[in-house]
Formats: sequence, C-alpha cells, structure tokens
Amino acid sequence: MRTAAAALISLSLVAPALAIEPTMQIVIPLGANAQQDLKTYQCEGIDEPLAVQYVNSEPTYLAFVPVEGEKRLFVNALAASGVKYVSGQYVWWTKGASADLYDETKGEDAPPISCTEVTDTP
Repeated sequence: MRTAAAALISLSLVAPALAIEPTMQIVIPLGANAQQDLKTYQCEGIDEPLAVQYVNSEPTYLAFVPVEGEKRLFVNALAASGVKYVSGQYVWWTKGASADLYDETKGEDAPPISCTEVTDTP
C-alpha cells in the first residue's frame, strides 16, 4: 500500500499536575518509494493477535508494535539476518514470517516471545 510523502506520528503527553492531554505530532519526510504494511502476528502466551504497522522508505524503516498494551515506535537497527527494530529495552526481530520480541532487561539468555505472521490465504 502506497502512502503519502510523510509519516505522521502522534504522541500523547500527559501533564499530571494540570490533568490535560496535549498532543504532539512529528512529521517524518519520506521518499516517493514509501510503503506502509500492516501485518498480524499470533504470539506464544498472548491471546490476542498483534497488529504491527510497518513504514518503509529508505533509509527510514519503522515498526509500530503493541507491547504490554502500549503501541511503541521501533526503529530499524543493524542485523546479521532478518530485520531488527529497537525501542528502548525492546527488540522486535523479524525473519520471513517469524518474529521475536525480546526484553533486554531480562538478560541475554531470556527467551523471546515468538510470533508467526497470520495470513489470510488457506
């Protein structure tokens, strides 16, 4: 699916003392080759499928991945194989129809949450 020439990211910031919710928008200029994909994954130990949105426009590669009920922005990082995205302590690493979600605070030997892309074809 082709997108417009810019990605618009909306972030909600909460000001606890004032109890208001201001909104900030960030516009990321994307090239004419920009693509947006929405993929669904079924993950071990998670009842509901994860809807992951990808925005790709060389050299910018982004993924919006829901983690613990919060939609997080992940950015592409160098990977030996597959496509690796990072957001704070989390790593979302895709290889073909498989994806793994790592929490770096759990240590190097902690197993990831393993996911498989759900396809609509029988």
